[in-house]
Formats: sequence, structure tokens, C-alpha cells
Amino acid sequence: MKTVMAFGTFDPLHLGHLRYFQAAKKHGTRLVVVVARDATVRKTKGMLPRFAERDRLEMVKALRIVDLAVLGGKGDKLAVIRKFRPSVVVLGYDQRVDEGCLEEKLREAGLTARVVRVAKPYAPLRHKSSAIKRAGFGD
Repeated sequence: MKTVMAFGTFDPLHLGHLRYFQAAKKHGTRLVVVVARDATVRKTKGMLPRFAERDRLEMVKALRIVDLAVLGGKGDKLAVIRKFRPSVVVLGYDQRVDEGCLEEKLREAGLTARVVRVAKPYAPLRHKSSAIKRAGFGD
């Protein structure tokens, strides 16, 4: 079984995320999705997500395409990758992570996962979390 891992906040979960999961799943047979912790979102985006981490996790778990959904780690960002040892880590088109740097960090940690990026967004004017929030979703 070839495990693929995808990461994100998923706040709110939308069709663009489903397309991301579909693109990720093409790289393997088992899709593990890591949902960002509230504290991680605050640190990286400067604000808490609208939906709590447990709610976002439950939404992702409910999708048939997702074989396993877990919360991200509280400290060591590579811990979850070490735990599941995916063959491929798939990044979203807008995630601020350099593929080469991540691959290098994985190698230094003794991990052999290949890092790939989803090339293009799915209808980003409608299916992007920040655009949905600007439109007043959840207000």
C-alpha cells in the first residue's frame, strides 16, 4: 500500500479541498490527511480558524476519499510524517512550503517521501477559504 499525505487547515472545507484530495490520491492508494491544529493556524496565519480543530477534523474524516484524517502535531512538524511514513507528501498550490527544502528536511530525518505540489487551483475565486470568508461565510 502506497501512503500519500496531504496537509491543510480546511477552514471551511470546500470543493477545492476535495479536488486537492483527489489529486493527492492519484499518487498512491491510501490518503492520510493532516488537519492543522488551532494553535498552528494562529501561529502561521495570525488568527484562529473559524471552526475548531476537532470540527474540521470530523468534516475531513467524513469524506470517502480520505482513508485516515488526523490532527497535526503540537510541536515537531515532522512527527506526523515519521509516524505514517508516506511515500508521497502532496502540497496544495498555495501552501507556503518549498518542495526542495521539505524534501531535504525529510531526508535529514531519515524519511524517503517524495514531495509534489498540486499544480493549479480549482475555481479559486469561488473555492478558496479566504475568498469564502471574505464573502461572509460563517458570519
